[in-house]
Amino acid sequence: MLKIDNLHVKLEDHDKQILKGLSLEVPAGQVHAIMGPNGSGKSTLSYVLSGRDGYEVTEGAASLDGQDLLEMEPEERAAAGLFLAFQYPVEIPGVGNMTFLRTAVNAQRKRRGEEEMSAGDFLKVVREKAKALKIDAEMLKRPVNVGFSGGEKKRNEILQMAMLEPRMCIMDETDSGLDVDAMRLVADGVNALRSPDRSFLVITHYQRLLDHIQPDVVHIMADGRIIRSGGPELALEVEKNGYGDLLTEAG
Repeated sequence: MLKIDNLHVKLEDHDKQILKGLSLEVPAGQVHAIMGPNGSGKSTLSYVLSGRDGYEVTEGAASLDGQDLLEMEPEERAAAGLFLAFQYPVEIPGVGNMTFLRTAVNAQRKRRGEEEMSAGDFLKVVREKAKALKIDAEMLKRPVNVGFSGGEKKRNEILQMAMLEPRMCIMDETDSGLDVDAMRLVADGVNALRSPDRSFLVITHYQRLLDHIQPDVVHIMADGRIIRSGGPELALEVEKNGYGDLLTEAG
């Protein structure tokens, strides 16, 4: 589903190369985790895939379901089924959660040539999804993320994901700053959305998140490329021994 081939990326405003020949494939229905030390390029990868400004692809390719991602505008990538859950979701004062969600859902439906969802249908679906994700109905009435705790912000993103039903979900350190209970709720939300035609790329520093979201494959990233891939046991190895041995092996 997601295919990245020999991707080289630098910052637009100066010559610092961040991704240095990264290759990765995430098949449909799988959950892949990326771990790695600070500064290895993990967040840059998520930004480049979602179309954030400030980065220049100097070599390589990235595609979603065979479509060239790098040639698409960010909103086209979203309509094609790409979703990015942020490490630090922003607050949007003055914009109600329900308004935001319905606008986003209908913008994507319209771009895909589908009929927009009526207010009644939307209300029914969002309440069902919120209940399934254990999200308080009061959260739906508040402005987007305003006054939310860290855990509430992350759960709100899981609700956005549930409503938009993306094909490829990229989660950029979603566990950052969460206590154990909040992390479990977020993980439960992700697990509820796992399906044969949806894939996840989970970027994390901590093996503990992967106790709750069992990945199919774990990738270790360092200095802008994948240096090792394996099963869930690779995350346990990192938790136990750190990255030192893997970095030494990679040279």
